[in-house]
Amino acid sequence: MALYPLPSSIILNKLSFHPFTSRFFPKPLFYCRFSTTSFSTVPQHLIYGPSLYKGHKIAHQNSDNFTRIFDITALRVPSKLCFSLESKLRGHLLNWPRIRNIVRVPGDDIEDELKDFIGDDNRDDDDETLKLLERRIYGRGEGDGEKMCEVLYRDKLARTFNSTGYVKFENLAKISRPKKNKWKREGNGRERRGNGRSDMSMVEVVEEEGSGDDEDFSGLLGDDFSGRKWSGSTRLLLLDERYANKGIEEMPEAIKAVLKEHNEEESTRLCFEIVRCKLTLFYNYWQMNEVLDVLLPQGMIVPSAFETVGHIAHLNLREEHFPYKKLIAKVVLDKNKPKIQTVANKIDVIHNDYRTMQLEVLAGNHSLVTTVVENGLYFDVDLAAVYWNSRLATERQRLLSCFTYNDVVCDVFAGVGPIAISAAKKVNYVYANDLNPNAVEYLERNCVRNKLERKIEIFNMDGRRFIDSIFASEKARPITQVVMNLPNDAVGFLDSFRGIFRNKHTDKQFTLPRIHIYGFSKVQDPEFDFHEKIRIALSEVAFEVQMHRVRLVAPGKWMLCASFVLPETVAFAK
Repeated sequence: MALYPLPSSIILNKLSFHPFTSRFFPKPLFYCRFSTTSFSTVPQHLIYGPSLYKGHKIAHQNSDNFTRIFDITALRVPSKLCFSLESKLRGHLLNWPRIRNIVRVPGDDIEDELKDFIGDDNRDDDDETLKLLERRIYGRGEGDGEKMCEVLYRDKLARTFNSTGYVKFENLAKISRPKKNKWKREGNGRERRGNGRSDMSMVEVVEEEGSGDDEDFSGLLGDDFSGRKWSGSTRLLLLDERYANKGIEEMPEAIKAVLKEHNEEESTRLCFEIVRCKLTLFYNYWQMNEVLDVLLPQGMIVPSAFETVGHIAHLNLREEHFPYKKLIAKVVLDKNKPKIQTVANKIDVIHNDYRTMQLEVLAGNHSLVTTVVENGLYFDVDLAAVYWNSRLATERQRLLSCFTYNDVVCDVFAGVGPIAISAAKKVNYVYANDLNPNAVEYLERNCVRNKLERKIEIFNMDGRRFIDSIFASEKARPITQVVMNLPNDAVGFLDSFRGIFRNKHTDKQFTLPRIHIYGFSKVQDPEFDFHEKIRIALSEVAFEVQMHRVRLVAPGKWMLCASFVLPETVAFAK
């Protein structure tokens, strides 16, 4: 594939005569080249497409620091033909991400009612045009009889409303509904209109100054209209950046053929022409990693992934990122609004009994209380007081698929209830326990919020004591499934299952529970390593264990889930 140097670019000021052309173009403030052959700061892999390393910077600060202006060429075509021509010229169009190849600019469209008296280039009857305008304003034109007075005209309009309050003419929607593309006034007093999504970009045509002979309809059509005589509804097809500042003779044969074919048709009054444009990409256009790549020192790893918990973005920054943590958080917040309202970073490893994280709020509001929706259920969470991991949502869904309606589930380390409450919606009954009193408080609240409090019994005690109590109780229902989701320490609680049925009558039949336990392993064969830990904890020689790799939490460190039926020799051990 041939590589094309990027075009030269000019930042322009308005309405100054340019010495090297007969047209009126803005006077250049400065001239610079951003070709990859002469601009050494542009990385070689950015030869094509938009980049913050290319284009012109503007003088404003803050978010305007990321505004870039690109000189491009566009093909002005009738709006009714734009989609067919887009397919025909697909390989020669701009094709930049998040930028539409078809663009409308101010002055392209006017109301249908005005087309009758300004749209026909062949009409020279000024009297007829004036009559059409008078009919629009007063209801009657000259020659139609005596004009209505204002009272009668308003009465006539009122009679055109039907019983539901809608006018019986087609342009009601255009009158009553606001325009989709509104002018937005910014804090510094500048006004701009965005083409595309969320005010990410703007296309401006570098127009030729009118000859003075054309009728000026700018006051009638609005300030958007440039003042030239309107020749029909048109659109711009943005051409590839390698065609910027090139004339028709330098265009590819496909574009020349389109121009030749349609300009030779005498039946059409809509012209096809090549126009020069300025494409402005604002801060909202650039993605998070593109902005951070420019802000952070060269060679530093750009943090691109974070965990989302409700409205909170949970970062896990490296030590090298700490001097720039506020800057990184501001970009994360800007690029993920309105979903993200708070950005926090974990400042220390988890080492307390409650498995809570020490978080520092870097941007947004300082509330760490949020609501998470999972499996159609609502969970209130306070990240400062309880533990939650959104990345385990898929694993929780897999575990729930192992349960049936007849199961009775025992969740030893329930937390705020992501497994216990979700299971209660499916199984017969749930016993949920957690050592953290804050987690138990939110667990009770979430049970009530999801209307499942009648199917869950909640405990606040140590895991060993809970296992002994629930299996020794005569009132408790026979437990069929046990969940132990505490990867760091869960294996250490397995010895609590030794002899849990030794005081039961041997003549009765007991259902041995199936245990699902989570853990970490850093060895080359993590399944074998975790299996050995379980076997040693239960003091059992051999039994069948099903292993499942959940996720790679760190380089060489796997989180696993082991599922097995409690061996009878362990359950009745003395």
